[in-house]
Amino acid sequence: MSRRLIARSPDLQQLRQDAYDIECRGSYLLIKDIPYVNAQRQIKRGILISNLEVLDDATKKPDNHVTYWTGEHPCLSTGVKMTSIENASPAQSLGDGIQADFTFSAKADYRDYHHKMTTYLERISGEARLIDPSATAMTHPVHLAGEEEALFNYIDTASARVNVGALNEKLARLRVAIVGLGGTGSYVLDFLAKTRVAEIHLFDGDLFEQHNAFRAPGAASIGDLRAHSSKVQHWARVYGEMRAGVVAHPKFLDGANASELQGVDYVFLCMDSSQAKREIVAALEQMGTPFIETGMGVLRNNDQLRGLVRVVTSTPHTRDRARPHISFADGNGGENEYSTNIQIVELNALAASFAVIRFKKLVDFYADSCNEYRSGYSISANDIVAEGV
Repeated sequence: MSRRLIARSPDLQQLRQDAYDIECRGSYLLIKDIPYVNAQRQIKRGILISNLEVLDDATKKPDNHVTYWTGEHPCLSTGVKMTSIENASPAQSLGDGIQADFTFSAKADYRDYHHKMTTYLERISGEARLIDPSATAMTHPVHLAGEEEALFNYIDTASARVNVGALNEKLARLRVAIVGLGGTGSYVLDFLAKTRVAEIHLFDGDLFEQHNAFRAPGAASIGDLRAHSSKVQHWARVYGEMRAGVVAHPKFLDGANASELQGVDYVFLCMDSSQAKREIVAALEQMGTPFIETGMGVLRNNDQLRGLVRVVTSTPHTRDRARPHISFADGNGGENEYSTNIQIVELNALAASFAVIRFKKLVDFYADSCNEYRSGYSISANDIVAEGV
C-alpha cells in the first residue's frame, strides 16, 4: 500500500526524492530521523506524523494543519521549549504501532504533504543545525522492494480523521463467522467489513436471489441476480473489492458440520430458527465460543406492522441466562410477516447494528456498563430494553 500510494502521489514522491525517510503506515504519513534539540541542548532524532487524505490511491490536499511527534518535545537551540508549534494534547496511540508523544499546530493553507511536512521539519531541524550544521533529516534511506501486506485494498482514512486507529486494533487478528447471509447477516458483514477483523467467514447454502436484494446493503445489479451465485460467493466478491479476509463457505451448517466453526473467535447467528440452529448453538457452547444471535418478530395488526428486534449474547459467562431467550421456533406459523420476505430492510439493518455494537463491547471498543445478555427494540413503543449480569 505504501509503495503504490507514494508512486501515485507527486508530493510523497518529492519527499522521497529529497532523501527523507518516509513511510505510509495505515492512514498516516511518517517522516523518520528528524534531528531536533532537547531541553539539555542534545541533538536527538524524532518522527513527524500526519494523517493522510487520499482519493484513488493518491494524496489529496491536507484537510488540516495538525501533526504529531514521537520523541521529546523539540526545543530551540538554547534548550528553551519550542512553543510556536505547541498544541496542548496528551500522548496518544494512533494505531498501527504509532505512538504520538505530542501534537503540533502550525496554521497554514498547505498545498500538499510536501509543503506541510517540510514546513514543520524545517522549523524543528533548523534549530539542530544551529548547533551542528551537519544535522539533517535527509538521510538517504535504502528502500526495499516489495508491497506491504494490507487488509484493506485502500487506506482507511476515516479512522485517522477521528483518531480511533488504536481502538480499531482491538479487533485486529480476530476471526469471526456469520451464519446466515440473508437480510440481517448481510448487514452484519457490511459493518464488520469496515473493521480490522482479520477474517470474516460466511456460511449459507442459499442462492442470492431477487428478494434478497431488497433486504441487503447496496444495490445489486441485474447481472448480479442473473449470475445465480450463492449468497456467500456474491458477498465475498462484493466486499473483496474493499478488503482481504472475506471467506465464502457455500453450505448450510447443522450439528454434523458445526465443527467448521472451531477456532473462530466470535460467531453471529443470523439464521432462521430451526433444529439446525439448536444444534449449532449446542456445538458453540461445547466449543466455548461466544456468539451473538439476532432475530425479530413482526406481526400485522390493523394494516400496520409491529413487533420486536432482538439480540441475544451468549458467552461462557452468560450461557444459562442467554439460552432461554434464543428463538428455536420454526417460524412457519401464524402471521409472522418476516417469513414472507416483505421489505423490512431497516429492521435487518437495526438488528445488525445492535449485534455489531454488542460485539464491539465484548472486545472493549465501546464502554459497557451492564454486560447485557439480551436486548430488544419495540417498534411501536420505540423503546429499547436490555438485561445484563
